[in-house]
Amino acid sequence: MRVLQAITSGEAGGAQSHVLALCEALRDKVDLSVAIGGDGAGVLPERLAALGIVIHPLHETRNSTNPLQLMRAAREIERVIAQVQPDVVHAHSSFAGAAARIAARRCGVPVVYTVHGFGFKREARSPARQAAWLGERLLAAGTQRMICVSEHEATLARRLPVRANAVTVIPNGLPDVAFRSDPARESSSVAMVARLAPPKRADLLIDALHLITAPPPVEVIGDGPLMPMLQTRALNFGLTRVRFSGNVPDVPRRLAHHAIFVLLSEHEGLPISILEAMRAGMAIIATRLPGVEELVAHEASALLVENDAHAVADALERLVHDAPLRVQLGVAARARYERQFGVETMAARVLDVYRSVAAA
Repeated sequence: MRVLQAITSGEAGGAQSHVLALCEALRDKVDLSVAIGGDGAGVLPERLAALGIVIHPLHETRNSTNPLQLMRAAREIERVIAQVQPDVVHAHSSFAGAAARIAARRCGVPVVYTVHGFGFKREARSPARQAAWLGERLLAAGTQRMICVSEHEATLARRLPVRANAVTVIPNGLPDVAFRSDPARESSSVAMVARLAPPKRADLLIDALHLITAPPPVEVIGDGPLMPMLQTRALNFGLTRVRFSGNVPDVPRRLAHHAIFVLLSEHEGLPISILEAMRAGMAIIATRLPGVEELVAHEASALLVENDAHAVADALERLVHDAPLRVQLGVAARARYERQFGVETMAARVLDVYRSVAAA
């Protein structure tokens, strides 16, 4: 079976980590190629190329609300489909998800769309929320199968004009790695992994650190348009122990050097970065959101907070000064990862979806 994956960009992010994990798990079972927007540059194409997977750069595919740009991207993906002749197109992320679904429908190829987080959730910002709602309504009927990474996203999907049996929930999964955090360590440093742009709220972490008398050292992993503002904000607050590492290829190794993980966001699907922290056995602080609550439970495997700097600061101070609690949360988070979020289960279920839509 030939499967063409399509994604908006190759820069580091949750959807990109998902595509990489899926390709690693399925490369011996299906003939995979990946179409990547943003000219095919970034961490994802580098990692896929190392696996021997063919990359198709997409020059017209980039985040945009311009309908003309969307149609140019769709025509570009049509050309890739004509070249690859896939049995199934699997689309990821909002813009490529729309363009690839349009292209696949024109080419008569079955299409699967993984929803990593709907852009029309009430927590999302307007007017992007309205544009996302309109786009998803228009495209839903032509989507053979919609994979949602959380039950919350599936609930939103069922508000669209899509057949009920076309919506499938397959939680994200990650392959295991050797790197482990030690939450008991005395130096309870903090890591955050996120694209530095909405809906992520790295600014709240900076504000929370400013409220703490003796803030712990922090590594912010990820890049994005808000990085200069965040660096200036940290500098203005005198937070000299906040390090911005940008996009790096060794996230698991870096997480193992920290005891506490923080992810703050306006909305989420099922965040890969929290899965990475669970896999590492870290003590986690995260925004209380439906997709997050499907991964970890407050006071049992994480501390869940509102998007308020004082609430984040209180949670940070609590974990910094309570090593037994850090260990308890880290052990519980790791156990949940082992029970529910391995990559093989996810990949097997996705492969079943491919076979189902290809045979329909």
